[in-house]
Formats: sequence, C-alpha cells, structure tokens
Amino acid sequence: MIKAENLSFIYPKSKRMVLHDFSFSLEAGRVYGLLGRNGAGKSTLLYLIAGLLTPKKGKIVFHDINVRSRLPMTLQDMFLVPEEFELPSIPLKKYIELNAPFYPNFSKEDMHKYLHCFEMDMDVNLGALSMGQKKKVFMSFALATNTSLLLMDEPTSALDEANRDLLLELLREYQETAAILFISHDTEAMKALCPITHVMEHGKIIETRSEEH
Repeated sequence: MIKAENLSFIYPKSKRMVLHDFSFSLEAGRVYGLLGRNGAGKSTLLYLIAGLLTPKKGKIVFHDINVRSRLPMTLQDMFLVPEEFELPSIPLKKYIELNAPFYPNFSKEDMHKYLHCFEMDMDVNLGALSMGQKKKVFMSFALATNTSLLLMDEPTSALDEANRDLLLELLREYQETAAILFISHDTEAMKALCPITHVMEHGKIIETRSEEH
C-alpha cells in the first residue's frame, strides 16, 4: 500500500540527519507501531508520509504515487493525527461542514457513532472543550473519514484509561480495511494494539518486534 524507499531527511540549518537511507512498507489491514526516544525521527516520518516535508533523498509512494506531489487523490485517502493540534473556536457542525467534503468516504453516520462512543455530541463549540474532549472529537472525525491510511502521533495522550481503551478498540475495528501507523510512548497501548512494532533510533529501524501468532 505504501512504501518508503531510501529516505534521507535533514531539517534546514541543522547538521544532524534525522533519517538516513530509511526504507519500510505498510500493508492494509494492519496496525504498525513506532517506538523510540524523542528525536529518533518518528514524527518526522509521519510528516514525510503525509507529504508535508520533502526528503533530501528517496521517496514515499502511496497507491503508486509519490506523496510529495500532494495530489488530491492521495491526500484525501490519508489522515494525520499530530501529537499537538489546534481546533478553531467554531461549532463542531461547522467544522464538519468545512472539512468533511475533502474526504470522499467521510460518513456523518460514523461521526455520530464515534461521538456517542466517547459520550460526546454534535452540539458543541470546539473552543469550549477541554484538551481531552478535543482529542475525542478529533479522533471521531479522523475515524469517520474512512481513509485507507491513518497516521497517529501519540493519540492516547490526554485520554483517561477508559477512553484510551475505547480508542484502541475502535482502531482495531478500523484497521480491518486500512493501514494504521501508531506512535506512542504508552507501551501498554502499543502492545495491545500493534502486532508489528518498529523500534527507531537515530533515524533508522534497529529492531522489529512481532506479536503475530
């Protein structure tokens, strides 16, 4: 489904290579975990996959198209949940009206379902929500896009244990038809959700752990 080939990346004005000759691939129907210390290159990799950063060398191909081309047909079939995000101070219904049309497989029915699971509803103003509530709303929107690739950076942060477990269960269902790349320092969540975990260090995968049976 998606393949990274010989990626190298360095941030402007930096002397340290974040990724060097990095290659890997993701298949649909699986959840892949990424573990590593801060600065290992995990979040950078997600932004490269999303086409938001340009590699110094190499490429990432999604549905046989280089993601850096940022074509609508690739962007509308992936969704990135960054570790930190801002939501505008507008009603949730307005947010959906503005953003959902970009994702052809977005489902309002699914959005209602996920919000209900998180004990949230449509009649909220995003600016009035706590960080945990914003996370639940944003996760609901991400899942309702029904994209075939879901990129998630620390998605369980700001969630209590019950909502974390709920999110993991929803992601297990979602991955039946999609590929999910999951970054987390929550090793329990990682072990529960990800049958395949890549351990990154200094911009390279140094170990791949498999829990598949």
